[in-house]
Amino acid sequence: MRFIQTRGADAAKPQTVTFSEAILSPIASFGGLYVPEKLPELGKEFLEKHLASSYKELASDMLARFAIDIEKSVLDEALALYDKFDTPANPVPVVKVKENLYVSELYHGPTRAFKDMALQPFGVVLSSIAQKRGENYLILAATSGDTGPAALETFKNRANVQVACLYPQGGTSDVQRLQMVTEDAQNLKVIGINGVFDDAQSALKRLLASVEFKAALKEKNILLSAANSVNFGRIIFQIIYHIHSYLELVRQGGIAMGEKVYLNVPSGNFGNALGGYYAWKMGVPVAKIIISSNENNVLTRLITTGKYDLRDSKVLNTTSPAMDILKSSNVERVLFDLFGEARTRELMEDLESKNVYELTKEELAKLRECFDADFATGAEGKRYIKETFEGEGYLMDPHTATCFKAYTTCCDPKIKSIVYSTAEWTKFSPVIANALTGEVDAEDIIALESISKTAKLEIPAMIRALFSKPITQGTVIEKEDIEKEILNFL
Repeated sequence: MRFIQTRGADAAKPQTVTFSEAILSPIASFGGLYVPEKLPELGKEFLEKHLASSYKELASDMLARFAIDIEKSVLDEALALYDKFDTPANPVPVVKVKENLYVSELYHGPTRAFKDMALQPFGVVLSSIAQKRGENYLILAATSGDTGPAALETFKNRANVQVACLYPQGGTSDVQRLQMVTEDAQNLKVIGINGVFDDAQSALKRLLASVEFKAALKEKNILLSAANSVNFGRIIFQIIYHIHSYLELVRQGGIAMGEKVYLNVPSGNFGNALGGYYAWKMGVPVAKIIISSNENNVLTRLITTGKYDLRDSKVLNTTSPAMDILKSSNVERVLFDLFGEARTRELMEDLESKNVYELTKEELAKLRECFDADFATGAEGKRYIKETFEGEGYLMDPHTATCFKAYTTCCDPKIKSIVYSTAEWTKFSPVIANALTGEVDAEDIIALESISKTAKLEIPAMIRALFSKPITQGTVIEKEDIEKEILNFL
């Protein structure tokens, strides 16, 4: 399979590239992204074939349909990392919470967040390519809280790879921060910045496109890539769990094969939603994809009004910080699929130069055929956490809770909904403790103990251990100093 570019090709880059080339150098011409030239078709026969398959068997077959230029032995090694999840045979449990609402739990990996689903195998693949080519890579990661820990976990001590991870100081939960700043592998550098996630992501995109930065790296015999979902190496693994979740509902008798479902996804950088969109395009029966946001609800406005307007917007700190994002990169890939490269380039250039773009009425109608959206405030999210725990005995994190609001406002109750839970309760314990018991400003370890007692749940060993680990990554800088700090690390 070849990969093409969302904003068209300039003279400096080839018209199409291989999968390996797309993940090693993920920013395409004119600042665009890479997408598959054509998605493989997975019809009813494919779904029925995998009703009795393990997650790894399903993943292996789906990856084979993409015909990417990665040896099967490398993919097998990458998929074997799912054996380290809580339940290796089924790393993504799907739990019935309400009559027509099921939760797909994507957080049973080593860092207790959904980013493990893609980043754990991605690290194996990228490191393998680098070794095969005899090249050394700097992997950039910008994180609102979950990408960073997962990227550091998968790349630590891997050959031919160094990682620089940027996070907004004060913009993550304490557990997320500790997962990063206690990493001690020599090939990892964690950098806190005085800013917000969008600042970190903008710096990442700027450096990926910077001729001067790449030249400075070349002097050190280092090439440049990224671990964020601008990299299709992330997205390809995120398609799998949407197919799996659908099959789980069939296995559980929740739906009949061929019956349509809603995919209800916390917004973030839109990679999770994009994986569901591609799964739909490939053959999974989907009624619509529901985008759930917090008070940073720019995507709600886009999907309901057609306007992506950042002119008077600033990032708000919320109780669901992994979604404290204004520029969701993967929306671009949907725009390309719906409207083509010329229109995508026009829209993205408007966003970059004017901080706003607006779809036509016809374009908005086309977008709304696929998506609907709503947002929940922090107070609403905590109410859903409390009500769902007390009513159904199910404990969820504040990002997942936003989906329960959209379930009530955007979904036909006769159609089954799959809510994607992106993080374990342990990642945001002060918010959840406040929701359950009313306690205010509790430190993470105190909140964890409180929830553990209230909900009768064990605190996972890898979370408890964070609070006794030494801080090894204490760098916090101004955003203007990011490039200098990275070069000093190298």
